[in-house]
Amino acid sequence: MSKMWTDLLLQGALILVTIFMFLAMHDIPKKIFTKIRYRNRADYQAKRHFVLGAQLLAQARCSKSRSSTASLAQKAESEADKAIPLDPKDAASYILKALALDLQGFKTSALDSLDVALSPLASKSLTNKERGDALFKRAELMMSMNRRGSRVDSAIDDLTKAVELSGDNAKVFCLLGDCYKMKKMKAEARAAFEEALKVEPTSAVARAAIDRLGS
Repeated sequence: MSKMWTDLLLQGALILVTIFMFLAMHDIPKKIFTKIRYRNRADYQAKRHFVLGAQLLAQARCSKSRSSTASLAQKAESEADKAIPLDPKDAASYILKALALDLQGFKTSALDSLDVALSPLASKSLTNKERGDALFKRAELMMSMNRRGSRVDSAIDDLTKAVELSGDNAKVFCLLGDCYKMKKMKAEARAAFEEALKVEPTSAVARAAIDRLGS
């Protein structure tokens, strides 16, 4: 019995030696290390471009000069474009690009970028609150581009999902109320504005909307 175990151990050792020799001959450990090191470097570079882009976007929003706002927003978009190929599964860079494009007035392109951010591949990188915020922004963009009510249903879908993911944003409920008003759904609109007041009791927008709806 002991001889059998000895033979098995020797065979196992020989198999391990053969595997290690194969890996060493093909330089596989080095390739794996290089791949991991490259991925870490790419992630770092992507985050660096994202942070710089976010800073530029914040400056653009604070700027009182229209030309300065446009210039800073364009630079923010450029940083997002640099980050995306380095980490294409990170939704944050697509959202940054969408916000920069929207600030420049390119709403259709901004909507396209948000569509990618909320795609199954990229949206996994977002928390529930972040996904809810992105859905709200997409609905907001759709409503700003709405012609003949063609985008209202899509906006309602996004806002309903946003509420399910994170129901602590009064603006989401107010926009949802506006969408229901456009569809002549008075009861649903009132309920949405009342939810907005629960989240933010001092919301003048929600209070005024309820007053306009009447009894």
